[in-house]
Amino acid sequence: MEQLATQMTAVAGEVTQLAYALDTFYFLISGALVMWMAAGFAMLEAGLVRTKNTAEILTKNIALYSIACIMFMIVGYNLMYPEEGVNTFWPGLSFLLGEDHSMEAVSAGGEQAPYYSKLSDFFFQVVFCATAMSIVSGAVAERMKLWSFLLFAAIMTAFIYPLQGYWKWGGGFLEQLGFQDFAGSGVVHLCGASAALAAVLLLGARLGKYGPHGEIYAIPGANLPLATLGTFVLWFGWFGFNGGSELKVSNVVEANAVARVFVNTNLAAAGGVVTALITARLLFGKADLTMALNGAIAGLVAITAEPLAPTPLWAMNVGAIGGLLVVLSIAGLDRLKIDDPVGAISAHGTAGIWGLLAVPFSNTDASFLKQLIGMGTIFAWVFISSLIVWAVIKITLGIRVSQEEEMDGLDRSECGLEAYPEFVIE
Repeated sequence: MEQLATQMTAVAGEVTQLAYALDTFYFLISGALVMWMAAGFAMLEAGLVRTKNTAEILTKNIALYSIACIMFMIVGYNLMYPEEGVNTFWPGLSFLLGEDHSMEAVSAGGEQAPYYSKLSDFFFQVVFCATAMSIVSGAVAERMKLWSFLLFAAIMTAFIYPLQGYWKWGGGFLEQLGFQDFAGSGVVHLCGASAALAAVLLLGARLGKYGPHGEIYAIPGANLPLATLGTFVLWFGWFGFNGGSELKVSNVVEANAVARVFVNTNLAAAGGVVTALITARLLFGKADLTMALNGAIAGLVAITAEPLAPTPLWAMNVGAIGGLLVVLSIAGLDRLKIDDPVGAISAHGTAGIWGLLAVPFSNTDASFLKQLIGMGTIFAWVFISSLIVWAVIKITLGIRVSQEEEMDGLDRSECGLEAYPEFVIE
């Protein structure tokens, strides 16, 4: 009997280790999918800017991703997920990454035992951090100084994003309040849109975008096939974004939950596309491809706050309303002369707000008041802190290129090369 008990204990330990390995692998694969979203943002933005600014915006995207990885490793991750928080508002400050879980700690089992690698969690979280910063890139396209943008990226990914992330996902006061945000409609997308809005307000519109009497002039993107491909890449990566946020896949309940998240995520994007197309047709008389692309992103952003609880039909409706709102928001911001070349503020901010407010319709643990408090806290912190940082950078380094440089294109002035050199007329 004693020998049997020993064997059973050994088998249980092996099963626990196998589950740990599976959940760690799932975390890493999900993180890799989200990392691929960086390529999606790069392609989407490169397709929606003019040829003379393509190389510069691609440089921004690969640089901001790299800066996010470094800054989140040095300080951001431990700020967002401290070993021991001082309180629910300020978590304390520590640097670099600690050791991973030991085999003994994993094999011990129980509710307190770790079920995935610390480093896999870091990898999954760092690509979320980079996603928030990628949102800013498109909104300030075609007129911002490259190095000023990269300086802000370092501050955003080291301090601004991690602190509000701690308030919800690190056990801070928003988590204790009961604010619900499954995969980051607020923590990631509203955060990025808030920082983008602060930048755009200080930066101003592109030359030729608005007339002196309220006229709005379209500035078409150079490569809509590339923008469409970028949207599909984002759609694909979102399965890791939302699916990975379930955190586990090693038992029947969790596996079923992941499947539901995938289905709901896909349907929300589809609903966003169809509604955005219909809305654009009704408002502008044409089926606008760029609105359809933003409709897909808006649907994905909206369902990110709660992709598990809704039925597939309601998930589609959440995305569909997001697609409606993003078209109205893009048109509304244009009327306010807030120039967002790719529609990032609307797709991630407006749709993120809707997604957070939609949670109580399917999640009985959520309430509209708590969602409003969480949403307001994230917006206030990120917008005000970003506005201060952008203002300091504007005063010291400047944030906008000269009129001559903007007309010539940022590829030449900021990067010294052209993405499409055969199109350049000397």
